[in-house]
Order: sequence, then structure tokens, then C-alpha cells
Amino acid sequence: MNGAIPLIDAQAALGFVIAQASIIEPGVYRTVYPDIQYRGLIPVDTSGSEFATSVTYMSQDQFGKADWINGNADDIPKAGTTRSKFETPVYTAGIGYGYGFEEIGRAQLLGINLTSEDAAAARRASEEMVDRVALLGDASKGFTGLFNASNVAPIAAPTGAWGTLQAPGTATPDQIVADMNAALMNVFNGTNTTAIADRLLLPWSKFMLISTKKMSEFSDLTILQYFLANNVYTATTGQPLMVRGQRGLDNAGVGGVPRLIAYRYDPNVLKLHMPMPHRFLPAWQSGPLRWDIPGVMRLGGLDVRLPKQVVYLDGI
Repeated sequence: MNGAIPLIDAQAALGFVIAQASIIEPGVYRTVYPDIQYRGLIPVDTSGSEFATSVTYMSQDQFGKADWINGNADDIPKAGTTRSKFETPVYTAGIGYGYGFEEIGRAQLLGINLTSEDAAAARRASEEMVDRVALLGDASKGFTGLFNASNVAPIAAPTGAWGTLQAPGTATPDQIVADMNAALMNVFNGTNTTAIADRLLLPWSKFMLISTKKMSEFSDLTILQYFLANNVYTATTGQPLMVRGQRGLDNAGVGGVPRLIAYRYDPNVLKLHMPMPHRFLPAWQSGPLRWDIPGVMRLGGLDVRLPKQVVYLDGI
């Protein structure tokens, strides 16, 4: 029996897995996934109670306008606010990893560490789920996301018909710039000039179009370069506008048309609730030849609290 792997003790194996997990998990949580989109697009709130069943918030609007009155008048114009109460449920999700009898036995015998690939895969899967819920929602839980929020009414692009690099549309570069500025101005006008969008999300096909197509045959500037220097947000605030291409927007509009999204990045405008970010629980022996490390998180939906500060421009 020389060279055979000895029968491992279950408690010793469990202790070995626990020690290995304490090494693996910090490294896994430090990993950054560049193609996970939600973190740079949506404020995330982790402040709620971890086991709360829902998050309640108030959405508020105001009305009223000062006007001239007679000095003896008793009908003074009044200002006021309207409030609506909303409640977002919070649910538990899970993804973990584990090791088998032979894998643990060989690692102990040879004095090597257990691999971290499965832990990284579990962590990656948790991020992918949050990304999907944040951007697209989840019909099974009644959630909508940044790309399809139920309280944001889509509008048609003033010109539209941009086309793509492979299939050019009828819109001119000037009309494409005007469409993008119209989305920014829609937030500005819809909030009575109190807010302006600072982010613009485009379908990848449209982003590639404006990134490469020139404003004219006499210009070295692409449509994107020209727009970044000549948009109403930058002209108003002096700050750069964030413009990004995003997966999932090429058919996100009504009827499957491309959708452009303009919004103001602020937790008062929109927020994703994650009262319990993904975590790994203590290892346990889940079967006679298996030791698992469960992973859990508690996640709510995306709240668009001020829908007038989010614009969907369809048909670009």
C-alpha cells in the first residue's frame, strides 16, 4: 500500500478546509471583475439590516409657484410636497463551493494548498447575479432594473435611425449629437431646470458608431469627441460627462429597439439595496466524502426614486 492516500479523518479534514478557506477568501474578495457593470453605474446601499424583509422609502415631489398678489389678499399662493411610499422586498440568494475527499486528501498528503478556483467562480457568479438584477431586474421577484425601470416612461428619439458601422442610418452626425443632448435636456426640463443628467449609456453598436465616425469629411473629430466637448452638461457645469457603451441596450427599448439612457448618478435618484453583500459561511461536512463552504447574500431590487431624473430614449 506504499504511496496510497491514507483514509483521512473527517474532523481533521474539516479543520484543514477551514484553515484553507481563511487563506482563500480574502484573495477572492480582493479580485476585481472588469466586465461587471453595476458597480460603476448604480449607487449600492449596504446599510440596511441584514435580515430585513423589505426596504421602505418615500419618493417626493414639490409644487407651487410664487406670483404677484394684492397687498390685502388672503389667497396667498401655496407651495407643498407630495409623497409616495414604496417598499422593496429583500430576498436571500446563495452560491458556494466545496472540496471532495480525494482533493483534500492529496492536499494534506503533499502539504499543498487547496485550489482557489472554485471559490473565485462562486464569487464571480454572485457578482454576475447582482449585475443582472441591478441592470435588468428579475421578473420572478417583481424587480426591474436600470435598463427597464417600470416607473420611467420611454420617449422616442427626436431623430433616431443612427444605424451602425456595418449598416449606416439616415441620421447625420449633427442629428446624432442633437439626440444625445436632447436626452440630457429632458432631465433638465423635466425637473424644472433643477437637475441635469451626468451619465449617458449607449448600446455598444451605437457607442462604436460615435467612437469611430467623423463629424464630417473636413473634421478629425469623431462624433464622440465632438459631443464630449460640446454637450449641455459640460457646458452647464464645467465637468466632464460620462458616456459609456453597455451590453444589453441594443434591444432594450419598446419593441426591441435600441435604448439610450441618461440619468443623474446620485443615491437620491436611484439605489440598489444589498443589506448583506455576498459572504462565505463556515465550512461544514455536507456528506461522507464532501466538505462545502456555503455562500449567501441578501439582495433587494433597484429603486428609481426620482424617475424624472432618468430618461429612456428609444429608437436611436
